[in-house]
Amino acid sequence: MQHPPDPQPPAGLHPWVQALADAALSTQERRVLVLSGSHCWGMACAAEALATARFKPLVWIGSGAPAGLRGLDPGQARGLLGGEIASAVIDAYSGFDPDALGAVSGAIRGGGLLVLLTPPLGIWADYPDPQHTRIAVHPFRPGEVSGRFLRRIAGTLQGTAGILLVEEGQPLPSLGTVRVIPPRTTPTDPDCLTEDQAQAVSAILRVAWGQGRQPLVITSDRGRGKSAALGIAAARLLARSPTRIVRVTGPSAAATAILLQHVQRLLPGGECSGMGIKQAPGRIGHTAPDALVRDHPSADLLLVDEAATLPAALLERLLRAYPRVVFATTQQGYEGTGRGFAVRFRGVLDRLTPEWQGLHLTTPIRWSPGDPLEAWTYRALLLDASPASDRDLVGAAADTLRYRRLERDALAADEAALGELFGLLVLAHYRTSPTDLRHLLDGPNLSVYAAEAECHLAATALVADEGGFDEGLARAVLAGRRRPRGHLIPQSLAAHLGLTEGPQLRCARIVRIAVHPALWRRGIGGRLLAHISEQARARGADLLGASFGASDELLRFWKAVGCLPVRFGMTRDKASGLHSALVLRPLSEAGEKLVARARARFLEHLPHQLGDPLRDLEPEIAGALMAGSSSARVADLSVEDWLEIAACGFAHRGLEDSLLPIWRLACLALANGRDPTVMTEGDRRLLILRVIQRWSWRESAQALGLTGSGAARGALQGALRRLFLGYAPASARAEAARLGLIEGSG
Repeated sequence: MQHPPDPQPPAGLHPWVQALADAALSTQERRVLVLSGSHCWGMACAAEALATARFKPLVWIGSGAPAGLRGLDPGQARGLLGGEIASAVIDAYSGFDPDALGAVSGAIRGGGLLVLLTPPLGIWADYPDPQHTRIAVHPFRPGEVSGRFLRRIAGTLQGTAGILLVEEGQPLPSLGTVRVIPPRTTPTDPDCLTEDQAQAVSAILRVAWGQGRQPLVITSDRGRGKSAALGIAAARLLARSPTRIVRVTGPSAAATAILLQHVQRLLPGGECSGMGIKQAPGRIGHTAPDALVRDHPSADLLLVDEAATLPAALLERLLRAYPRVVFATTQQGYEGTGRGFAVRFRGVLDRLTPEWQGLHLTTPIRWSPGDPLEAWTYRALLLDASPASDRDLVGAAADTLRYRRLERDALAADEAALGELFGLLVLAHYRTSPTDLRHLLDGPNLSVYAAEAECHLAATALVADEGGFDEGLARAVLAGRRRPRGHLIPQSLAAHLGLTEGPQLRCARIVRIAVHPALWRRGIGGRLLAHISEQARARGADLLGASFGASDELLRFWKAVGCLPVRFGMTRDKASGLHSALVLRPLSEAGEKLVARARARFLEHLPHQLGDPLRDLEPEIAGALMAGSSSARVADLSVEDWLEIAACGFAHRGLEDSLLPIWRLACLALANGRDPTVMTEGDRRLLILRVIQRWSWRESAQALGLTGSGAARGALQGALRRLFLGYAPASARAEAARLGLIEGSG
């Protein structure tokens, strides 16, 4: 039996690609070559197209890389960020990973080539993409994942300038005319490649040498040289003032590697050690953001690279801790979004450091302006997605908006609506990635809700259906034998809280929620969640919940919409510096019983956790978690307890001799909230720090700005007097008066 011959590349492919390479090199533009057809044909075309030294070094993303080429799995592509390659192949037959595309597109230098091997574009959406295994969640199978995302990607590849589409069985397309690119101007700084990079270096040095509390915020699209500018400025600072200490931080050590490479390049005498460079006696090196917040190591200048990937709460703590800070971030790109960062962080800067300065770099360094690969990647992955303008939402109010669940087929076909929606998500969350766009369109357990003002989106939320396991699977989850993908809340209820029924109940988890910045604090988020709750209850959900990095502001928001904490992570996320919180709101009778049990257990454990694993938790968050507890009651304190408290507050009994009744009283007072007639804000913070979190007298005094341990002791005595008079029952007050403990207390 004869086998059909292997499909052959189109005639003249090699010289055609050589001409393409010449055009790309002459303009320093990157080009996109799409080989659309059978896998065997695409592999043959790629081998012939890339048989030229101009496209080396080359990276192959996917399985089955030809011999002699560097092959990477899609998950390894992030390691290319900050590096530079001549070209890359993404084999979509091995799975099309949006994050891999985002990382690769930033690593290809000007004159390079991105090759995409794809099924025929007309049927790509129906291809059983291996990436579907990442998107499918229990009980869905990979074959049940939709092809909306791939259909959209295929559409962006057709009829787009700078993208050459070669289809199996079709002649080669025309290369078109070559753009004339004006020559670059020579920057005034010899170490810089563009004039705006030189301006950034000067601005960074002004922060280092100038007056404190005037931070600089640098934003740019990818490839504009912001990390290099940080490194150049740091090297000059250390060369001129060798006693200086420069701290560098970011989401990871890898994210700051380019910065440190430029320092070492310009300080050839510097000693490279681990994640830092020592220019004796000055020093520069990477320090994790959580370590900076926790340990407060000294620094004359703090450089925060890729600041958009860190939450605003953590950036605020860095801003408060260090007088000279430069924040730099990618404005549009895989690493994060400076647009969202600017919106979230601008208010903090205005409040704490009103003399802060902003600088935006526009000129690309590694490729030419108007680069085709950059333009297509932004469109395909919505890296430049923006929400509606403020003027489009003038007059919008919570009771005038339309709240509804969006049909995702229609959303995928509506570029304007999809762009506004994804733009809102990018602004709201510091870790929104290209893969989130694919999950939004294809996730089988996801729903998309929106609040609309006529033709524009005022708010949006992504909701995941979770739980509903049968008893056998629920028991397996409880025992740790099974971890079904995509069911965060049910698994946490079983594994961490020991609630057997948790996985059996159905939960609507809010994966993301975003309100347009122009409409913040108008009750729109609450109205949208109320609509989602009604819809979820109608579909048989027992719970509404969310999991997020906990800040005081977010805890207040979720409490206002009826979602209360039932679990708190014991460790901080290394990148964000925040503990995770799990909040729930019941939607059914079974949900009410579960939330009551979970809440009671949480509040029972919380005061003890605050004294050990959560000892470093911010007092504001600790107080917010304890507020509203119904488990702390006046009846928990005996008459003997009240007499000990009176002796400590009004007489001279040692506070250490009565820690247990004082601890019980602190739990009662913190649960009852912020009554200023009974407990001042200073009392509240002192009770949390010294009594609940067990800080020393010295540590408590330092945190509260008191003069020393004696002042802290006196402050706690005053707090105990006020709390005794506010909470002690009549029988305890009478006995304390009979014993003379509160005589003349007023």
